[in-house]
Amino acid sequence: MLAKLMSLLLLGIVRFLTGSQARWYGCPPKAEQRIYFANHQSHADMVLIWAALPEELRSITRPIAAKDYWTKTPFRQWITTAVFNAVYVDRQATPARPAPVEPVAAGVALPDSETASAGGPDPAPEAPPKPPTPEALRAALPEGDPLAPLVKALESGDSIVIFPEGTRGHGEEPQPFKSGLFKLAEMFPQVVLVPAWINNVQRVMPKGEVVPVPILCSVTFGAPIQLDPDEERRPFLDRARRAVIALREV
Repeated sequence: MLAKLMSLLLLGIVRFLTGSQARWYGCPPKAEQRIYFANHQSHADMVLIWAALPEELRSITRPIAAKDYWTKTPFRQWITTAVFNAVYVDRQATPARPAPVEPVAAGVALPDSETASAGGPDPAPEAPPKPPTPEALRAALPEGDPLAPLVKALESGDSIVIFPEGTRGHGEEPQPFKSGLFKLAEMFPQVVLVPAWINNVQRVMPKGEVVPVPILCSVTFGAPIQLDPDEERRPFLDRARRAVIALREV
């Protein structure tokens, strides 16, 4: 009950300060599993998108929250878990341990490709390896990987809100996107990828300020994109970034 009351109070405050206008330009507000990805300029980005979503989507959509910032105080931690139902992520990846290299024992035969000599028979051509399935990609993700909490949320059927820049930008355009969005698109090809542009929120809560300033803000949601077959990581991330930037002029 307390979380519900805080949710209504916070929703009223955010909408009073920002207007929190949602503009559905390229897709309707539909209750389907989605990954919303947006530009990142303020810690208030998460709150603004949450407030812009209709109630039926807020209940199934979990924003991503930086664990080091949003757990600094008991109140921040309570509001992000009880009100926003956020997914905490660590900004720094846990280094993966390198796989041990097994030495080759004396007298052990090496594969034909290692021992073929000039004039000998050519080794049989190998079939190209099949790309790993989404299930295999998820199973191979290390437990300490920053994407692990996001994968768990998506596996449970939730929608999520992410900021592919990884950290707040200060320019007119988003910084280059990091690889997380690409990996999630590979692991969850059935989830709809929706770009979003957050406008003006950095002026509501400038970096280092405590008291918010009333400024009209908006969130524009664009047409969904998808990862094309055989599309490589950087072309996809650049295309996703352009889809977010294009909404700035809508």
